[in-house]
Amino acid sequence: MAKDKDKGKEAQPEEGGGGGKKKLIIIIAAAVILLAGAGAAVYFLFLKKPPPEEEPKNEQVEMVQPPAKEEADIGPMVDIKEFIVNIISEDGTHYVKASLTLELNDEAAQEEVNKRMPQIRDAVLLLIGNKTFEELQDLQGKKQLKAEIKSKINSFLTTGRVRHVYLTDFVVQ
Repeated sequence: MAKDKDKGKEAQPEEGGGGGKKKLIIIIAAAVILLAGAGAAVYFLFLKKPPPEEEPKNEQVEMVQPPAKEEADIGPMVDIKEFIVNIISEDGTHYVKASLTLELNDEAAQEEVNKRMPQIRDAVLLLIGNKTFEELQDLQGKKQLKAEIKSKINSFLTTGRVRHVYLTDFVVQ
């Protein structure tokens, strides 16, 4: 029996010693995690530099003008007389009253444009007539229309090109 008591005593310290080692490892791991957290907190609160402050912006804008050219590079101009076109609309009848001026790249193009004026007017009337009231109300729609007119006219000109289309009169009602 004495041997049984000795065996029980020997068995208990080994089990208790194993449990003590686990507790020690858990305590060390918790201490490491706490130290890492404290170090991170010290870094972010005290050692990290704040982002640089933005300088207040000056509200005045300086206008930069390109140097003036000695010769203005403006091509010959051709006016397209006033016309009135019905446009697409879901909520009633709307129309456009407009006049255009075409800037061309040379004098030969001016002669061709004058000869083809009925063809040009027809193309412009068809382009505008296929637009909606909403498309022609904003700036983007008008710019799109000018680009389409320029492209369409250039598609059938042979001796020159249209550089720019200017809306000299444009009313959408």
